[in-house]
Amino acid sequence: MSKLLSVSVSKVSCRSPGMARITFEDLAALDDEQLDDDDVAQNNPEPMAEEEQERLFAHWQAVASTHQVSLPQEMSGPIQQMTRQNQAQEQEQVPYVPVSRHEKLEEVQYEERVYPAGKWACITKGEDMYEQSISMGFMKLMRYICKENSAGRYLGMTIPVMNEIQMLQDGKGFMKDILTAYYLPAEFQDDPPVPTDSEIAIVQRESIRVLSRVFYGTTTEETISRQISLLWELLGSTDDFHRDVYMVAVYQNPGVPCRRNEIWFIRRDP
Repeated sequence: MSKLLSVSVSKVSCRSPGMARITFEDLAALDDEQLDDDDVAQNNPEPMAEEEQERLFAHWQAVASTHQVSLPQEMSGPIQQMTRQNQAQEQEQVPYVPVSRHEKLEEVQYEERVYPAGKWACITKGEDMYEQSISMGFMKLMRYICKENSAGRYLGMTIPVMNEIQMLQDGKGFMKDILTAYYLPAEFQDDPPVPTDSEIAIVQRESIRVLSRVFYGTTTEETISRQISLLWELLGSTDDFHRDVYMVAVYQNPGVPCRRNEIWFIRRDP
């Protein structure tokens, strides 16, 4: 299968700017800071003029180039549509019920939540590195969200987008196959539009109880591994949570200098 992105690697963090692979955040909504107000009119999801389309795609090419990524022309349409719609409407949050919160010196260390069962559009990719797998996966999900579905319409963006990680048997690295999942908006939960891409599956995921800890910056295998270690240090010795699978929740786009993410530990069934 031909790759949608041509990628080379380097790393970036909140404290040390640099290059990284394009990820979900790089293809999500643009902040007002990223484009002038006349680039994309708020509350106006009408088709863009040709000049506006060119300017928008050029903007995303510039964003991609900072990550050493070549953005293919066929992504121009989905980028335009997601940009217009996200300027005109709020992103829907994946529903959850808070359970508890652990604080230290008035700062939240982690919190426990229950996410109810629901339908997700899921795709699994197994590229050479974590960043590339989630890039490949979300590029396809983005096209599903933007009309490549049986409803023939834009479905709406929900946050967070989830990436599920399986650990190697020795616990020292990630398996290559990474599942990327998009929660279907409430209006489509009962009757999900069918993807035109056969790699995308609509999955009824069961309710899960997770321990969540916020972190900021890019999501690479290195940064995620560090966050996993930090949360285990806070928890100490416990068998309440799985050690062979974790989730990364992604909330924000590249216009935010230190993007918000969360590492999720999954509680074992009682």
